[in-house]
Amino acid sequence: MPTKTKILLVDDHPLVREGLANLIRQHPDLEVWGEAGGEAQALQLLAGGRPDLAVVDLSLENGSGLDLIKSIKALYPSVAMLVLSMHDESLYAERALRAGARGYLMKREAAQKVIQGIRTVLAGQLFVSERIAAQMAERFVTGRPAGGPTVELLSDRELEVFQLLGQGQSTRQIADHLHMGFKTVQAYCARIKEKLQLANATELLRSAMQWAERHGEE
Repeated sequence: MPTKTKILLVDDHPLVREGLANLIRQHPDLEVWGEAGGEAQALQLLAGGRPDLAVVDLSLENGSGLDLIKSIKALYPSVAMLVLSMHDESLYAERALRAGARGYLMKREAAQKVIQGIRTVLAGQLFVSERIAAQMAERFVTGRPAGGPTVELLSDRELEVFQLLGQGQSTRQIADHLHMGFKTVQAYCARIKEKLQLANATELLRSAMQWAERHGEE
């Protein structure tokens, strides 16, 4: 009997995991190796064995999908990774690839596209939309994002702080949410203001809330 490709599903929504599992089971050469709702659970599963591929969302229970991708790349480099997320690919695809993923898909894509992405990544190739491929080519040629100051200039952690500010969280709440010191969050805010050329905390908060409104999850 041919060996099946083992896939780990990491998503904080049980219904999404169920839908993905049902889709994968329609293909006899693929199988769901395990399911996890968050970073800690995924790493616990991986400590006991190795799937061939992890399909990872960026929003997880008590953790970050980008952090999980970085951890898997460092600890289990043989595990390929494909991101399947609601987050805007124009902002997060390159970050996910730099973290260690080999592909990026928006959740609105058709089921056939998901399977295509899985097979492409398993074959050792990158899987991104034409839009992202063009964006990456532009960055390669110019060395910078097009236009003026943009959130693309922010590091992964700075973007996370910026996103939480836009969701209405205070600096103290962000510190608790990200398990870091209050002064550390303040330092991140200062760097964000500098990179985005914002004059003060009021402009930072306004910019974050406007960005969150445009890029909010469905």
